[in-house]
Amino acid sequence: MSSITFVDYQTVIPASWLNDVNNMVYNGVVPATTLSPTNLSVSTNASIANITNNLVFTSTGAITLPVGTTSQEPSSARTGMFRFNSTTTSFEGYNGTSWVSTGTVTSVALSGGTTGLTVSGSPITTSGTITLSGTLAVANGGTGVTTSTGTGNVVLSTSPTLVTPVLGTPTSVTLTNATGLPLSTGVTGTLPIANGGTGATTLAGANIALFNTTQTWTATQTFNGTSATEAIKTLNIAEPANVVGTAPTATTNFYINSGSVQYYTANNANNWTLNFAFSSGTSLNTAMSVGDSISCTMIVTNSTTAYYPSAFTIDGTSVTPKWQGGTAPTSGDASAIDSYTFVILKTASATYTVLASVTKFA
Repeated sequence: MSSITFVDYQTVIPASWLNDVNNMVYNGVVPATTLSPTNLSVSTNASIANITNNLVFTSTGAITLPVGTTSQEPSSARTGMFRFNSTTTSFEGYNGTSWVSTGTVTSVALSGGTTGLTVSGSPITTSGTITLSGTLAVANGGTGVTTSTGTGNVVLSTSPTLVTPVLGTPTSVTLTNATGLPLSTGVTGTLPIANGGTGATTLAGANIALFNTTQTWTATQTFNGTSATEAIKTLNIAEPANVVGTAPTATTNFYINSGSVQYYTANNANNWTLNFAFSSGTSLNTAMSVGDSISCTMIVTNSTTAYYPSAFTIDGTSVTPKWQGGTAPTSGDASAIDSYTFVILKTASATYTVLASVTKFA
């Protein structure tokens, strides 16, 4: 055989002819440097032709590759093999391990799996959008939440360690162990008495006395002491006196709440009935308990004509004092100041023993 010319892809050349390649011509060209007896060999079974150098086709036509189903893939595949798979209608190549398809992807399908995500828009066969929604679980590398705030590391729910957190204005916070809280600026509000507080924002508002400052007591204070100690010990004490710039009237109310010492500075103009009461709105019987005693002093001024208290009542009810020395006064002391002292002891409801004395000062 002196020459072989490829007419078209249907030309069949016996394998035994391939040993004579000097005159092989494809499309009018003899590739002498590419296709030579040293570059082309035929296997002993005359079914495989080996080309050791590059094989170049200059035609604008096409090469027909082997076509077969998936089940027809060569059983003894070698790396680099290439064919058309009629089952998958795609080109495929052998990568040394398995046959893999090449070319354009015509369909994409996804599933949410067990990550907590769901997939919509799948499969895509032409164009479109695949959307993932849901919450990626922590076990799958997610946060387990759909939204977040702040910066830094994700904090999970069990024994978290917060670094310089800004909590805003929480509606409820339970602290069991906190350090570094500025009490002057970090804590506001009123601690209820049930929680060990005062129920007020100030000590005065809670009626708590500060003994190193001036205090005004508006309620009964009881100092019991013990069987071995005094109830009260003071270095000095001052008792306010109620100075009245008038003289006693026909009936003069001695309100204990106005002061236990009351001094009338104007000259007496008549005798008077002295009525004892706690205040204008509270009776002495209400203010005192059985067994209580109250001491009070009434100081009056006499000119040359002297007058005195000629009758006594408690809460408007007549009482008869027991006078020091056993004799009640029948007049006052002229041009002098008379001081009347009374000790009132409550022995039963609205029942009293009154001890009285008078002293002249001139």
